[in-house]
Amino acid sequence: MGLTVTVDGKLGQQAGQQGFLLAKLDDLVNQVRANSIWPLTFGLACCAIEMMASGASRYDLARFGAEVFRASPRQADLMIVAGRVSQKMAPVLRHIYDQMPEPKWVIAMGACASTGNGIFNNYAIVQGVDEVVPVDVYVPGCPPRPESLIYGILQLQKKIKKSGRMLEDR
Repeated sequence: MGLTVTVDGKLGQQAGQQGFLLAKLDDLVNQVRANSIWPLTFGLACCAIEMMASGASRYDLARFGAEVFRASPRQADLMIVAGRVSQKMAPVLRHIYDQMPEPKWVIAMGACASTGNGIFNNYAIVQGVDEVVPVDVYVPGCPPRPESLIYGILQLQKKIKKSGRMLEDR
């Protein structure tokens, strides 16, 4: 499925006969991490409705291993910033991000979270959440459909599977 199986020489033949599978530990850990993402419920505006819809039975985010939305940042490893971030909310967003355990990822959902959006282009709105926290995946749209968020989560899973070491620095 994306794991690199290494079988060489006598060791590989013996392992194959006894029913063992040899793989790099990093690949196995990244495979497990990618398929067990726990998102943080952090909806700020209209995009939050679409985020909630993606977890409902019609779209069933559970198929991709991301159905356990957490209310505590200490139990989550993915922050989905859904909606516009005001200047007053930016320090709170950063504080919640800092409380999340490593490794952690961020998805910017919607035009407001990604760029500040032209509609809300004023001094009170952060012009892109990447000014506050590092963003891994951007999901475009205003508001983006639940399918778009699911696609963004699938792109994040690909990124996690390709990451090099288990404790890779950002």
